Amino acid sequence: MRIWLLIGLLLAGSAFGQAYPSKPIRLVVPFGTGGSNDIVARLLAPKLSESLGQPVVVENRPGAGGTVGTDSVVRAVPDGTTLMIGATSTIAANVGLYLKRNFDPVKSLTPITQIADGAFLMAVPASSPAKTVQEFIALARANPGKINYGSSGKGSSMHLTGEMFRMAANVEMVHVPYKSGGAAIADVATDRVQLVYSDLAALLPFVKGGTVRALAVTTPKRSALLPELPTMAEAGVPGYEATSWYGILGPAGLPRDIVMKLNGELARIVHAPDMKERFAALGTEPVTGTPEQFAAYIVGQVKKWSAVSRAAGVELE
Repeated sequence: MRIWLLIGLLLAGSAFGQAYPSKPIRLVVPFGTGGSNDIVARLLAPKLSESLGQPVVVENRPGAGGTVGTDSVVRAVPDGTTLMIGATSTIAANVGLYLKRNFDPVKSLTPITQIADGAFLMAVPASSPAKTVQEFIALARANPGKINYGSSGKGSSMHLTGEMFRMAANVEMVHVPYKSGGAAIADVATDRVQLVYSDLAALLPFVKGGTVRALAVTTPKRSALLPELPTMAEAGVPGYEATSWYGILGPAGLPRDIVMKLNGELARIVHAPDMKERFAALGTEPVTGTPEQFAAYIVGQVKKWSAVSRAAGVELE
């Protein structure tokens, strides 16, 4: 009897003592396939799988502006086998919008590390008479309430960047929410809507294809991919700044040793020359740091976008 008890204890100790990870990892993308979050996740997954020695499977869980997928991670067991890619919209913009929300991005999730950031583009149809930001503002003021701008849904980063511009430029525009950012961009390319703000990864193919005209970038400095484009400040909208960022998070209560292992591996992966090159092609650059730095960054981003949503009067149930 004692022998069997000893064997059982040894087996249990072996199971609990296994080095992380001992089974496959789900990397949740809270949006559909093909968007920038999905693209970044699918760049990371094979590298992280190789690094950790376990399959890392990208799982798309779209719905409700990213809250469905995020909520699935919040409710997951904090053992490091469920992670998510978080971005401006899901982790920062949405939080300040919901009157009744199920999670706090810092308390309900474990920030592991930011991995990259980049610019949004202000873009119009190639057929638009506006060739500069100031020309677009003049066009909008001459046609109050007749200019439509598209987004991936009410409360998305695409929506709030548009609202921030509307207020900063003092123009009247109509928000047209779509089920995805790709649908909004497709309609700006065909002049069904007259404006969209989105990240370079999603818009660049349309800009290069000649169906969409980019007017400015939303970051404080110009993009290396489109160096001829002015920043919003240079284009005459001072103080306008928005960053498209990405990071990795897990459920609340994720053990510190797992957090630090993932933090170190992700930093090594995204700063590798081949990954930096791939990120650069998407208009982003690697940005990593400690979990505490990422948590503080998220808090600042929530405050920023909550202020924008309050000023614009945008709320979600």
